[in-house]
Amino acid sequence: MKFLKLLASVKTIIAFIGITFSTQAYSQETSSNKVANKTDWSIFVEDNPKECWSVSKPKETINTRDGRIVSVKRGDILLFVNFRPASKVNGQLTFTGGYPFADGSNVTLNVDGTNFALFTEGEWAWARSDEDDVKIIKAMKKGAKAILSASSSRGTKTQDTFSLLGFTAAVEDAEKRCK
Repeated sequence: MKFLKLLASVKTIIAFIGITFSTQAYSQETSSNKVANKTDWSIFVEDNPKECWSVSKPKETINTRDGRIVSVKRGDILLFVNFRPASKVNGQLTFTGGYPFADGSNVTLNVDGTNFALFTEGEWAWARSDEDDVKIIKAMKKGAKAILSASSSRGTKTQDTFSLLGFTAAVEDAEKRCK
Protein backbone atom coordinates (compact mmCIF):
# COMPACT_ATOMS: atom_id res chain seq x y z
CA MET A 1 0.00 0.00 0.00
CA LYS A 2 2.87 2.40 0.76
CA PHE A 3 4.26 1.69 -2.72
CA LEU A 4 0.94 2.65 -4.37
CA LYS A 5 0.81 5.88 -2.34
CA LEU A 6 4.39 6.71 -3.36
CA LEU A 7 3.60 5.85 -6.98
CA ALA A 8 0.47 7.99 -6.79
CA SER A 9 2.45 10.93 -5.41
CA VAL A 10 5.10 10.70 -8.12
CA LYS A 11 2.51 10.33 -10.87
CA THR A 12 0.49 13.19 -9.38
CA ILE A 13 3.45 15.55 -9.52
CA ILE A 14 4.32 14.53 -13.07
CA ALA A 15 0.71 14.72 -14.20
CA PHE A 16 0.13 18.07 -12.51
CA ILE A 17 3.02 19.68 -14.34
CA GLY A 18 2.20 18.23 -17.73
CA ILE A 19 -1.55 18.16 -17.58
CA THR A 20 -1.89 21.69 -16.30
CA PHE A 21 -0.66 22.66 -19.73
CA SER A 22 -2.75 19.94 -21.39
CA THR A 23 -6.14 20.95 -20.05
CA GLN A 24 -5.49 24.59 -20.83
CA ALA A 25 -4.24 23.73 -24.29
CA TYR A 26 -7.12 21.39 -25.07
CA SER A 27 -9.76 23.88 -24.00
CA GLN A 28 -8.26 26.51 -26.31
CA GLU A 29 -8.78 25.19 -29.81
CA THR A 30 -6.55 27.93 -31.19
CA SER A 31 -3.68 27.05 -28.87
CA SER A 32 -0.26 27.08 -30.47
CA ASN A 33 0.46 23.79 -28.63
CA LYS A 34 -2.07 21.87 -30.71
CA VAL A 35 -0.29 20.36 -33.69
CA ALA A 36 -2.76 17.89 -35.18
CA ASN A 37 -6.15 16.18 -35.05
CA LYS A 38 -6.71 12.49 -35.72
CA THR A 39 -10.49 11.98 -35.92
CA ASP A 40 -11.63 12.11 -32.24
CA TRP A 41 -8.14 12.68 -30.77
CA SER A 42 -5.89 15.74 -30.73
CA ILE A 43 -2.11 15.96 -30.43
CA PHE A 44 -0.30 18.64 -28.44
CA VAL A 45 3.40 19.41 -28.04
CA GLU A 46 5.15 21.50 -25.38
CA ASP A 47 8.79 22.36 -26.03
CA ASN A 48 10.12 23.40 -22.63
CA PRO A 49 10.26 20.86 -21.14
CA LYS A 50 9.62 18.58 -24.10
CA GLU A 51 6.27 16.84 -23.73
CA CYS A 52 3.80 15.39 -26.24
CA TRP A 53 0.33 14.05 -25.64
CA SER A 54 -2.77 12.81 -27.36
CA VAL A 55 -6.07 13.66 -25.71
CA SER A 56 -9.80 13.25 -26.21
CA LYS A 57 -13.07 14.30 -24.60
CA PRO A 58 -15.91 11.82 -24.00
CA LYS A 59 -18.66 11.36 -26.57
CA GLU A 60 -21.16 10.46 -23.82
CA THR A 61 -21.32 11.05 -20.08
CA ILE A 62 -23.82 9.50 -17.67
CA ASN A 63 -24.00 10.58 -14.01
CA THR A 64 -26.10 8.62 -11.50
CA ARG A 65 -26.83 8.69 -7.79
CA ASP A 66 -28.90 6.00 -6.09
CA GLY A 67 -29.59 4.49 -9.51
CA ARG A 68 -31.09 7.68 -10.93
CA ILE A 69 -29.58 9.88 -13.64
CA VAL A 70 -28.60 13.23 -12.13
CA SER A 71 -27.22 16.50 -13.41
CA VAL A 72 -23.86 17.36 -11.84
CA LYS A 73 -21.26 20.02 -12.44
CA ARG A 74 -17.94 18.55 -13.56
CA GLY A 75 -14.71 20.08 -14.75
CA ASP A 76 -12.84 18.93 -17.84
CA ILE A 77 -13.23 15.21 -18.56
CA LEU A 78 -10.16 14.10 -20.50
CA LEU A 79 -8.31 10.93 -21.42
CA PHE A 80 -4.59 11.36 -22.23
CA VAL A 81 -1.56 9.41 -23.34
CA ASN A 82 1.59 11.35 -22.40
CA PHE A 83 5.20 11.19 -23.55
CA ARG A 84 7.97 13.02 -21.64
CA PRO A 85 11.51 12.12 -22.82
CA ALA A 86 13.30 13.93 -19.94
CA SER A 87 11.48 11.88 -17.29
CA LYS A 88 11.43 8.72 -19.44
CA VAL A 89 7.63 8.66 -19.58
CA ASN A 90 6.86 6.68 -22.70
CA GLY A 91 3.11 6.27 -23.08
CA GLN A 92 1.44 7.01 -19.74
CA LEU A 93 -2.36 6.79 -19.69
CA THR A 94 -4.01 9.48 -17.54
CA PHE A 95 -7.68 10.21 -16.92
CA THR A 96 -9.29 13.17 -15.21
CA GLY A 97 -12.97 12.88 -14.43
CA GLY A 98 -13.58 16.52 -13.62
CA TYR A 99 -14.22 15.89 -9.92
CA PRO A 100 -12.42 14.38 -6.89
CA PHE A 101 -12.68 10.59 -6.94
CA ALA A 102 -13.80 8.76 -3.80
CA ASP A 103 -10.84 8.09 -1.50
CA GLY A 104 -9.29 4.69 -2.10
CA SER A 105 -11.44 4.04 -5.15
CA ASN A 106 -10.48 2.73 -8.56
CA VAL A 107 -11.61 3.79 -12.00
CA THR A 108 -12.64 0.90 -14.23
CA LEU A 109 -11.53 1.27 -17.83
CA ASN A 110 -13.41 -1.02 -20.20
CA VAL A 111 -12.03 -1.34 -23.72
CA ASP A 112 -14.41 -3.39 -25.86
CA GLY A 113 -15.23 -5.78 -23.00
CA THR A 114 -11.77 -5.97 -21.36
CA ASN A 115 -11.52 -4.29 -17.94
CA PHE A 116 -8.51 -2.52 -16.46
CA ALA A 117 -8.26 -0.95 -13.00
CA LEU A 118 -6.80 2.54 -12.63
CA PHE A 119 -5.80 3.89 -9.23
CA THR A 120 -6.92 7.37 -8.21
CA GLU A 121 -5.67 10.38 -6.34
CA GLY A 122 -7.71 13.56 -6.22
CA GLU A 123 -9.16 14.18 -9.68
CA TRP A 124 -6.66 11.93 -11.51
CA ALA A 125 -6.41 8.23 -12.37
CA TRP A 126 -3.54 6.17 -13.81
CA ALA A 127 -2.57 2.62 -14.66
CA ARG A 128 -0.86 0.83 -11.78
CA SER A 129 2.40 0.22 -13.66
CA ASP A 130 4.25 0.92 -16.88
CA GLU A 131 3.40 -2.62 -17.96
CA ASP A 132 -0.31 -1.91 -17.45
CA ASP A 133 0.05 1.26 -19.54
CA VAL A 134 1.46 -0.86 -22.37
CA LYS A 135 -1.41 -3.40 -22.11
CA ILE A 136 -4.07 -0.70 -21.98
CA ILE A 137 -2.68 1.27 -24.92
CA LYS A 138 -2.38 -1.93 -26.96
CA ALA A 139 -6.04 -2.75 -26.22
CA MET A 140 -7.12 0.80 -27.06
CA LYS A 141 -5.30 0.65 -30.40
CA LYS A 142 -7.41 -2.39 -31.31
CA GLY A 143 -10.63 -1.08 -29.76
CA ALA A 144 -13.55 1.05 -30.86
CA LYS A 145 -14.50 2.67 -27.54
CA ALA A 146 -13.28 3.08 -23.97
CA ILE A 147 -15.71 3.40 -21.07
CA LEU A 148 -14.43 4.80 -17.77
CA SER A 149 -16.59 4.18 -14.70
CA ALA A 150 -15.86 5.87 -11.39
CA SER A 151 -17.28 7.17 -8.13
CA SER A 152 -16.99 10.72 -6.87
CA SER A 153 -16.20 11.74 -3.32
CA ARG A 154 -19.90 12.78 -3.09
CA GLY A 155 -21.20 9.36 -4.11
CA THR A 156 -22.05 10.09 -7.74
CA LYS A 157 -21.35 7.26 -10.17
CA THR A 158 -20.03 8.38 -13.52
CA GLN A 159 -19.62 6.63 -16.84
CA ASP A 160 -17.70 8.40 -19.62
CA THR A 161 -17.52 6.89 -23.11
CA PHE A 162 -14.62 7.84 -25.38
CA SER A 163 -14.37 7.06 -29.07
CA LEU A 164 -11.11 5.38 -30.08
CA LEU A 165 -11.38 6.57 -33.69
CA GLY A 166 -8.01 8.14 -34.45
CA PHE A 167 -6.45 6.88 -31.21
CA THR A 168 -3.68 4.81 -32.83
CA ALA A 169 -2.69 7.59 -35.23
CA ALA A 170 -2.75 10.21 -32.44
CA VAL A 171 -0.66 8.17 -30.01
CA GLU A 172 1.88 7.23 -32.67
CA ASP A 173 2.09 10.87 -33.81
CA ALA A 174 2.61 12.15 -30.24
CA GLU A 175 5.26 9.50 -29.56
CA LYS A 176 7.12 10.33 -32.78
CA ARG A 177 7.15 14.04 -31.97
CA CYS A 178 8.76 13.32 -28.58
CA LYS A 179 11.63 11.12 -29.80
